[in-house]
Amino acid sequence: MEAKDVLLLLKECEALLEGHFELSSGKRSDRYVQCALALQHPARAGVLGVALGEKFHEERVDVVIGPAMGGIIIGHEVARFLGARCLFTERKDGEMTLRRGFTLEPDEKVLVVEDVVTTGGSAKEVVTLLKRLGAEVVGVGSIVDRTGGGNPFDVPFRSLVQVQAQVWTADEDPLARQGSLPVKPGSRGLSENVGGSEA
Repeated sequence: MEAKDVLLLLKECEALLEGHFELSSGKRSDRYVQCALALQHPARAGVLGVALGEKFHEERVDVVIGPAMGGIIIGHEVARFLGARCLFTERKDGEMTLRRGFTLEPDEKVLVVEDVVTTGGSAKEVVTLLKRLGAEVVGVGSIVDRTGGGNPFDVPFRSLVQVQAQVWTADEDPLARQGSLPVKPGSRGLSENVGGSEA
């Protein structure tokens, strides 16, 4: 699956949003990718999972882990393709952790999967947790890369498509200076928002 096909799929699902957004990292942006609108369709989620899984097929992954919420569905589909277990992390007292009886064996090869990576904050927390637990982190994968072409991780990072957008700190936000209030469509603070986990 080529990047242009991924973009087309996201556009068909109206998952590429333009406006004024506050990301889960606290930064602001003029574009937001709501992958949940594509992943709500099992067939499309499966296609994306196969495409992302193919990028890590040679690593012989034992476990795929995605941070809740954005990494759960795509992580499951990548794990299905790779024939691996699928776990997810959650925040407890502000820290990323494994719950629900999920455990890892020492030296298991683990792939971290997200829907969208902007700063990489959530995935970095998962990588740190996994290394502390003795797992071998083989890489980070995402449907969408919004880093601007960089790799914010100390492991390989591969994505299906890059999406360019303007990103600012709250102090730099030119749209706020014009009186616009940013929308928070992400998954942190689920009492207020439901959706992807762009970070």
